[in-house]
Amino acid sequence: MAFAPVPRESKEQINKAGASLVSNPNDKVALDLANRWRACHAYPINTFNATLRIKSKAFNESVIVAQRLKRMPTIVDKLKRYPSMKLARMQDIGGLRAVLTSTKCVYELASSYKDTRFRHELVNEKDYIKEPRDEDGYRSIHLIFKYKGANSIANKYDGLLLELQIRTKLQHIWATAVETMGTFLGQALKARLGDKEWQDFFALVSSAFAISERMPVLPRHRELSKEDIYRAIQKANEELGVLERIKGYAVAVEVISNRPDSSRRGHSYHLVVLNSDARSVQVKSYKKGAVKQALEDYSNIENRALNGEKIEAVLVSAGGPLAVLRQAYPNFFLDIKDFVGKIEDIVRKAKNLK
Repeated sequence: MAFAPVPRESKEQINKAGASLVSNPNDKVALDLANRWRACHAYPINTFNATLRIKSKAFNESVIVAQRLKRMPTIVDKLKRYPSMKLARMQDIGGLRAVLTSTKCVYELASSYKDTRFRHELVNEKDYIKEPRDEDGYRSIHLIFKYKGANSIANKYDGLLLELQIRTKLQHIWATAVETMGTFLGQALKARLGDKEWQDFFALVSSAFAISERMPVLPRHRELSKEDIYRAIQKANEELGVLERIKGYAVAVEVISNRPDSSRRGHSYHLVVLNSDARSVQVKSYKKGAVKQALEDYSNIENRALNGEKIEAVLVSAGGPLAVLRQAYPNFFLDIKDFVGKIEDIVRKAKNLK
C-alpha cells in the first residue's frame, strides 16, 4: 500500500508553511508542504484504527469507529486562533473516534489504552466528561499519542502525534449537532465563535445531557437544578425558534455515491463532499491501495473550496456500509434528527414542570 512519506523538510520549514497559510491561504508552496505533512499521518492512524477495532470488540454492543485527516481549512483556522501553535506540533491532524453507548464503556476503553502495555507514548490526556469545557459544553475524552513504529517501515513515522476521541452516543449527538447548526447558520460554533445565544443554548443542552448520564454539568450551571436547565432550554427554544429552524433546515439531502452501498465493503476510505447550498453530499470511495489518489482528490476539493466553491470535504474511514459512515459523521449529511428528538423530549418535560 502506498502511503505518503514524512516530508524531508525540517520541522521549522513545516511550521513556517503553517504560518504562511495563516497570512496567505493561497500560498501554493506552503499549501503543498502542509498537505504533504497532513498526508503522512495516514499511515499511523491506519495502524491505530486496526488496534481500536480490536479493542472495540470487547464490548458487546455496536461501537462506531472512525478515522479522519483534519480538514485543511480547519488546520489553518486553528493556527489563526492559537498564534503560539505550530503546525508540526498540532496534535489532531490525524484523528480517530470511538462512540460507545455509555460513560462506563468510554472509561473502560480509555483504560485499555492507559493501563496496559502500549507501544505508543501517551503524551497528553483531556477528560472533558468529568471536566466539561465551560465555554461551549464540549464533552469527550481525548488521548494524544506519539507514534512509535514496530519495524523499519513504520519507524519512518515515529514521533507523529495522533488524537483518539472516545465519547458516548449522547456526546456524539451533541457535538455533531453543533457542527451541523454551524453549517446551517454560517457560524463557526464548533470553534466557539458565533452568536452568544446559540452558544448558550448548546451549553445548556450539554449540561442536560450530562445530567442524564449522571456526570458533572458545566461549571456555569452548577447552581442550577435539572428543572432550571430544562426550563432554560425551553425558553431558548421559544426565543430562538430552535426546533422550528432546525426542521426547516434539515430538508432531505441527496446522497450521490460513486458506488452502490453494497459494494462499499471492500473500500477503506471515503471522500465526503458536502454542498450545503445544493443540499447534496457526494461520497467517493477508495480501496485500501488507493490512499494516495484519495489524498490527492481531497487536496483538489479543498483547493476548489479555497477558490470560492461552497463545498466542504473530509476524508474518512468508518468501515462498513454508508449507514455506518453516516452515523460517524452525521454533520456531513446535515442529519441531526437524533438531536431534534432529544430536544423535543426536554421541551415536553419542561412544559410539564409545575
